[in-house]
Amino acid sequence: MVEVTSAQLYGWIAAFLWPFFRLLALIGTAPLFGESTIPGRVKIGLAAMTAMVVSPTISGLPVAPIYSFEGLLIILNEVGIGLATGFTMRLVFAVVQQAGEIIGLQMGLSFASFFDRASGGQTMVLSRFLNIIAMLLFLAMDGHLLMLGALVDSFNGLPIGGTPLAAEGWHAVARAGGMVFSSGLLLALPMIAALLTLNLAMGILNRASPQLSIFAVGFPVTLSGGLLVLMLVMPQMGNYMQHMIESGLDAVNMVLGQFGR
Repeated sequence: MVEVTSAQLYGWIAAFLWPFFRLLALIGTAPLFGESTIPGRVKIGLAAMTAMVVSPTISGLPVAPIYSFEGLLIILNEVGIGLATGFTMRLVFAVVQQAGEIIGLQMGLSFASFFDRASGGQTMVLSRFLNIIAMLLFLAMDGHLLMLGALVDSFNGLPIGGTPLAAEGWHAVARAGGMVFSSGLLLALPMIAALLTLNLAMGILNRASPQLSIFAVGFPVTLSGGLLVLMLVMPQMGNYMQHMIESGLDAVNMVLGQFGR
């Protein structure tokens, strides 16, 4: 007959819960995993299954009770690591959405918006379209697996414990947030240049022929020209999005490395 003591049972539960908090924080905030369209039970189940696989490979688990003050500090550390990792990767998709907002505004598609459950507000159609493309590219590159693998590997570089996380890690997250505006503008720059040239041409045409109503023909011409340029630029956008995803994965590794200092 197999006998299990309360100490052994508590040890098994603790070995499962410590990595579970870090994984759940990542899955709740990371792109693809953290989408609001995915039920919360699915996220918890995925984090639990991953924790059951990962927990036997983790050594040096803390002996502090989960319900103690030290256990609370450990939980906060684990949640902070997971949140920082997921948020850093989500910044890549914020770049794509920012570029879509800029392009849609230049094309005159700012009125074409709908309620997006993922962002919790009104989102331009073009911004959502580019975000879907980036998400499919993220899946094709196995970015979700690389991101999850980076967090699992962090249990070696960032062992579970109550030691406060290094401030350099949070500084790295803040620096990564700066790429939202710069990279988003670079992604939208070809469209901005083309539409600016088109608007300048329409302005010159209006000066040359005042009888031409620029307000009557300007919007359809800008919209048609923007869609044509977007069709031509899309292949190059895919390469830039791939570069951004790779940069996001590098930023995740950098943030995790800075936390371990």
